[in-house]
Amino acid sequence: MAKCLSSICAVNHVAKNNNFLYGIIAVPARRALEREKIDSLEKLSDYSEQEIMKLHGFGRNTMQKLKNHMEKHQVSFKG
Repeated sequence: MAKCLSSICAVNHVAKNNNFLYGIIAVPARRALEREKIDSLEKLSDYSEQEIMKLHGFGRNTMQKLKNHMEKHQVSFKG
């Protein structure tokens, strides 16, 4: 059974090679964005801060890191 589980795990982690926000925010928050099909700062700017805060993995600390990163790239949340 361990052999089967390791192959499932390998497929789940190797198949997705999304580096969007890697090193900026934690994995749970990045996965939440991935589930919402948000894979660029431009797509992220289509959402409000409140909408993103409702996603799993987002708290004040993660949001601050995200906002700092967005500011460096001259992108902001929608009004």
